[in-house]
Amino acid sequence: MFKATPNPPETDSIPYDAALEAENIKTATERAINHYLDPGAQKTSKPSRKPGRIYLVNPTVDDETLLVEACETLSSASDMARDLGNTVDPSQRKAMQILQQVIMLSELLVNRVLDNHHVSR
Repeated sequence: MFKATPNPPETDSIPYDAALEAENIKTATERAINHYLDPGAQKTSKPSRKPGRIYLVNPTVDDETLLVEACETLSSASDMARDLGNTVDPSQRKAMQILQQVIMLSELLVNRVLDNHHVSR
């Protein structure tokens, strides 16, 4: 009869020594503590995270201006999605039309906020 897997190789048996095992565990524990906790290192506080300044909206700009900019950006994104939808193959066109509709709905929401916004001067 053919056996698909070979027998495991015969190995020399290693004698078990409880004292040796305790020493190995102690050494491994100390290495792990020193590696992960590093008790000898000085404790320093992490520097506070500073926000990036690549994209920054001026905090002094009024709400109406921000909403107008958001509306114009959404309108441009809607136009781009519509134009892209006309150039892609039919299997992708449906996804582009859905994306264009979501952008258009967001634009309508921003327009509604602008219509309801009362400028206090």
